[in-house]
Amino acid sequence: MTGTVQQTETAATDANRGLLDLIRTFQETLEGLAASQGRVVATALLLAVLVVTVVVIPAVLSWLRTAATDRMGEGNWLQAVATHTPTTFRGLLLRTAQVTVLSVIVVSFLVVWGVADVAATLRPFLSTRDPTLVPTIQTIVLIMLAFVASDQLQRWIDRFSTALSDFTDHQEEILLRVGQVTIFVTIGTTIFAVWQVDVGGLLVGAGFLGIVVGLAARQTLGSLIAGFVLMFSRPFTIGDWVVVGDQEGIVTDITIFNTRLENFDGEFVVLPNDRVSDSAITNRSRKGLLRLTLDIGVDYDTDVDAAGDLAREAMVGVDDVVDSPPPQVVPKSFGDSAVVLELRFWIDHPTPPRKWRAVSAVVRAVKTAFDEEGIDIPFPQRTLTMRDESSATERPRGAQSED
Repeated sequence: MTGTVQQTETAATDANRGLLDLIRTFQETLEGLAASQGRVVATALLLAVLVVTVVVIPAVLSWLRTAATDRMGEGNWLQAVATHTPTTFRGLLLRTAQVTVLSVIVVSFLVVWGVADVAATLRPFLSTRDPTLVPTIQTIVLIMLAFVASDQLQRWIDRFSTALSDFTDHQEEILLRVGQVTIFVTIGTTIFAVWQVDVGGLLVGAGFLGIVVGLAARQTLGSLIAGFVLMFSRPFTIGDWVVVGDQEGIVTDITIFNTRLENFDGEFVVLPNDRVSDSAITNRSRKGLLRLTLDIGVDYDTDVDAAGDLAREAMVGVDDVVDSPPPQVVPKSFGDSAVVLELRFWIDHPTPPRKWRAVSAVVRAVKTAFDEEGIDIPFPQRTLTMRDESSATERPRGAQSED
């Protein structure tokens, strides 16, 4: 066993020496280039390589992908595999190539201009077994894994929101941000463990700080929690016509802290989410239909059924009133001067302007129909009865004569 370990260490040492020799050769080549051609020419060459990396390589990869797609057609195996990979082939290859070339160019600039000696800097890490080398490599791998997981999460949420037509952009954004925070917190904790950092003290401090912040900002935290509840329970969405408590208007924005309405006067009302969640919410747009009612009175001498049929026919001819459900006329009550009929009709895609346009059209149509048929819409009246003069002058019973 000891011999095997020694052979492994010897092989690793030989590999490190070979890598160090390669770096030294690369550095000597750059130094020779700087000495023979001059730093300006060397810098121009490095900039040309950088331009090729940033411009030419992406163009070539895009061309290759387009050519492969055209040759294999839609729904080919390349696209099928790409949809299930942590990140796209083109993106992974492009970013790896660009980061590698960019790192080499930065190091080359430092060598050409005599700023750093790369071989001397890396010799302690490659010639001996440095205890920080492995954690450093693991940290880099974990960071790359975090970004790949974030990319995959975003792609999964995009597919999920496409499958669900009622999944809003706000819900997609919240789900993405919560998932990204979870991924990076997990990766950060793992990196602490790799470097053998005790996170117990940090967790205790974070818990104490959370208690202090929670007591100091309980109103804000309440709005924050209520915002998450509203976004996922979705009693309304942007563009809905809602009544929240004593406020009424069109929902223009929903954030994690407040909800914004635009009322009928053109004013913007900002409501904290905790107040919204504690109030009764009436959504007039959710069903897509809204029933409206109007009261109209007819004279007591009028045939109520005939007046109701006439009003119903008048409402059917209004453009803003839908045919299904059909309009209805219901005798409602006996008024002081008239029999009160309740007109019931529906509008679709309800909005405040659409509501008042429909109400105005129904009033005009019913009034015109009643005028043509001679049906009176009475105004308040009072019947006065005069006393008889003889009874008015009659002496009250029990009264005594003055004679």
